[in-house]
Amino acid sequence: MRRRIEYRLPYSRKSRRSRFLWLLALLGLSVAGWIWWHARETRAPATKEKTTPVPPTFQHVPQPKPPSAKVQGQPPPRTVPVLPPRPIAKPGPAPTPPGVFPHPVQNVLEAQLALARQGIGSGSLDGLLGPQTRAALRTFQQKERLPVTGTLDPATQERLLLATAPYTTYIVTTNGLARLQPLSRTWLGKSQQTALDYESILELVAETSHSHPNLIRRLNPAVDWTNVVAGTTLQVPNIAYTDPDAKAAFATISLSGKVLEAFDAHTNLLVHFPCSIAQRVEKRPIGELHVAVIAPNPNYTFDPDVFPESAEARQLQTKLVLPPGPNNPVGVAWIGLDKPGYGIHGTPTPEQVGRTESHGCFRLANWNAEYLLKLVWVGMPVYVEP
Repeated sequence: MRRRIEYRLPYSRKSRRSRFLWLLALLGLSVAGWIWWHARETRAPATKEKTTPVPPTFQHVPQPKPPSAKVQGQPPPRTVPVLPPRPIAKPGPAPTPPGVFPHPVQNVLEAQLALARQGIGSGSLDGLLGPQTRAALRTFQQKERLPVTGTLDPATQERLLLATAPYTTYIVTTNGLARLQPLSRTWLGKSQQTALDYESILELVAETSHSHPNLIRRLNPAVDWTNVVAGTTLQVPNIAYTDPDAKAAFATISLSGKVLEAFDAHTNLLVHFPCSIAQRVEKRPIGELHVAVIAPNPNYTFDPDVFPESAEARQLQTKLVLPPGPNNPVGVAWIGLDKPGYGIHGTPTPEQVGRTESHGCFRLANWNAEYLLKLVWVGMPVYVEP
């Protein structure tokens, strides 16, 4: 193998001087470049924000800090205690300012008024939660598809609204006082009277307002009922029936419930009235009857044979005709049925309806019997149920 022989030319002085000059020039350029770069950085705008670059090898994800950790520049988070849920209150009527109507009924008397204004009678208004008021409440609850409790529960109280003020003013007039006359205690004496009208102003006011006499006394405690003069101002329940839009299609009488109800052609309830029934079971007809006669403000034919318990009737040898009036034995309305001797009528003692029994007819309070006259028609079916 041959050895490679390198030949080097000897350096001359001229070449050493040239190399030194080049090194000196390179050093000068480096110093000049460093000065230029430093001057450029110091002249950068003062508004330029200095940012810290994020290394490209990962993405920074902030981790949630525990509630006790303090964040610089922010207040520590507030700790809100977790309270147990409050118990849900039972539904009930919202409170209504006094004098604002309509409003949910506030007591039994307001309930009786609101029901009566819908044609659902609870007997004479007395403010007491008795059997007839409970029956009226059950009827309303069935009509409104509420739980049937027969009580003024919150759901019923909220749905049953009183549209107008519960009380109104009644002023005694001379015409009202002129109607008053004593009522004979004998059948013969009654037949000789010009009318069987009211005996006292208390009776007149109570029946006009569909009320029990005791309620009228409670509403007017300062009145001397033995000496009431014209111009006397009384407080009475504010009750008035509106005229019906159409006739009823049929009526039912429940012997066990002692109630009469009338319905339209679509079986919608029109009225619900307490009713007295025959005392003797054999005189309680069951089945379909029909209206045969309609007579407002009728007279009454007294037949002694119908009242064998009366000593006077056993002595009388003839029938008697008694004049009309609210104290007539059939009250102010007679609806005769197609079964001889049977009918639906009023009574001189409306507060006793549904609590005492009759000789065979169906007795209503005078104001209910009078209103029923507007619903019935000759030939209308009346179904008497056990």
